[in-house]
Amino acid sequence: MRVLHINAGNMFGGVETFLATLARSRGLTPGVEPEFAVCFNGRLSRELAAAGSPLHMLGEVRIRRPLTLMRARRRLREILSSGIYDAVVCHMAWTQALFGSVARASRVPVVMWQHMASNGRHWLEQWARLAGPDLVICNSRFTAREFRGAFPSVPVEVLYYPVAPPSISYSRADRDAARSELTTPADAVVIVHTGRMQEWKGQGLLMRAASIIKSNSQWIIWFVGGAQRESEHRYLAGLRASAAELGIADRVRFAGQRIDVERLLAASDLHCQPNISPEPFGIAFIEALYAAIPVVTTQIGGAIEIVNGSCGAVVPPDDPGALAAALDRLIADGEARRRLGRAGPARARELCDPADQMDLLRSTLLNLCGERREFASHAR
Repeated sequence: MRVLHINAGNMFGGVETFLATLARSRGLTPGVEPEFAVCFNGRLSRELAAAGSPLHMLGEVRIRRPLTLMRARRRLREILSSGIYDAVVCHMAWTQALFGSVARASRVPVVMWQHMASNGRHWLEQWARLAGPDLVICNSRFTAREFRGAFPSVPVEVLYYPVAPPSISYSRADRDAARSELTTPADAVVIVHTGRMQEWKGQGLLMRAASIIKSNSQWIIWFVGGAQRESEHRYLAGLRASAAELGIADRVRFAGQRIDVERLLAASDLHCQPNISPEPFGIAFIEALYAAIPVVTTQIGGAIEIVNGSCGAVVPPDDPGALAAALDRLIADGEARRRLGRAGPARARELCDPADQMDLLRSTLLNLCGERREFASHAR
């Protein structure tokens, strides 16, 4: 089965991490041949190329410049006409809106993979509806509940991402080296946040909670993730200023965008991403669980499908006092951290084992292709 995945490729976050995992893990489903088409050169295109997957460049697209869209659509038509594809997967509404009609015109089953919780009212989603997909895949039950009414006649499936465990084991020396690079004492309790520089990811809430317990000298916070858009650069500047205003600037490290997140997780003691708006799923939580560190988050969105009392703690949203109390307990209780951390890898595998999730994706796509062929046979 030959499947073409389409994504913009100009940013790098959870969706792009997932696509790179699809490319690297394709050997788990030898009957499926994933290919990728992206519009922009960047980290995603580099990682896909490094994984050895077939990669097609559609050309940069700016909606306000119609000629760029016309050229990219023409390029996609050429790709689809050059071979037999069993399915096209458009990742997010932007891709479905721009390219769904091309795939449908080529008589290829179209899947829209919905990675964000939305009610379908955004103009891009309404545009995407004009060339509606044959199937919508959502990354969590939460996302599916939010989105189900957007395309009422289209079936919706829920499929958690395949997330690979760490590729190597890290030693005490690796831990000490990572801490030295980020000017962190070897005996500090490191609270790590791994995610895009976006307000809804809760960096500001984490700092407000930390300021409540700043008399506790044991902790250091690492923010792992860089700004990619101009708005994110402004947000990052605001976080730096807030850290100074809250009196915790000397306890916060901004590590920027990294390619060694696994290593930094292994050098941390607990993970905290206290979203102030719902996380659709949360690959960052799964990666932290694989690293055997407890996860503290807020009780909203897809996070509560991942984190439970066996592997972490959830607190009410936008409540810095409750978050501070949960962090304070875990900072003080090393045995509790280790107990919750030990349960993490099993929880991560239960939800996101790559072999299981890749096989579920294969079955989902095979069912779609079989239904389409049966429909076409009856139509003739």
